[in-house]
Amino acid sequence: MEHSPGFLKLVKDAKKHVKEEDHHATKRRIDERENFILIDTREDSEWARGHLPGAIHLCRGHIERDIEKTVPNKDETIVLYCGGGFRSALAAESLQKMGYSKVISMDGGWRAWTESNYPVIRD
Repeated sequence: MEHSPGFLKLVKDAKKHVKEEDHHATKRRIDERENFILIDTREDSEWARGHLPGAIHLCRGHIERDIEKTVPNKDETIVLYCGGGFRSALAAESLQKMGYSKVISMDGGWRAWTESNYPVIRD
């Protein structure tokens, strides 16, 4: 996907302020049954085509509105992912501004996850 320069600048700035991990680290968290919240920030249509095991869906357009009802404990570890790691970085930055202290963006997102042939849930 071709992204606009303004969007890329916004993402680059957000990535300076958020913690990121690659999809292999997220897979390890799942495999080790680590206690964390996995949030898919993609659009409804993307979620419907498949998502990571154990993920909940809070699309980028609604996450700030709904996060406090979904994850009231601001000290929970939260891993966010999207299609490639851009929207999740923006969402991570927003959640940090809302007081969430352990937010991580999964760099590479859905694309990297599926390219590694890691398991997905297809409803």
